[in-house]
Amino acid sequence: MTPVMTTPTPRFDELKRRAREVAKHAYAPYSRFPVGAAVLCEDAIYSGANVENVSYGLSVCAERNAVFNAVAHGARRVDAVVLYTPTPATATPCGACLQVIAEFGPDAVIVCCSDDENAERRYTLKELLPAAFRAPQLAKR
Repeated sequence: MTPVMTTPTPRFDELKRRAREVAKHAYAPYSRFPVGAAVLCEDAIYSGANVENVSYGLSVCAERNAVFNAVAHGARRVDAVVLYTPTPATATPCGACLQVIAEFGPDAVIVCCSDDENAERRYTLKELLPAAFRAPQLAKR
């Protein structure tokens, strides 16, 4: 395991590159807001783009698609998530995405980047979702 806080900058640069690249494949005809995400799982990188549906509730965010892609390839731990939006300011993951990240990466670092490199922000999952719903809360009473 490579601790995220000591992950080399070139690794984060690769995650950002992959998130930007996959955003080009987003299916966002309704919002016109393409988003790309890349997740680091041990030494592997998986990516995903948002996919919208005319029934908005059935749309899936880029972050969840990236995590689901990682899980489909056998990953069970997310160390870092990079979220890219083609905007001047960064965007953070929505609550549903944060909860999915919490399932596989409770200690994950989340990097939010945009077209303005100076706007980049880094967060721990706990900063963005301090009281995540966790498996122990399902314990039998």
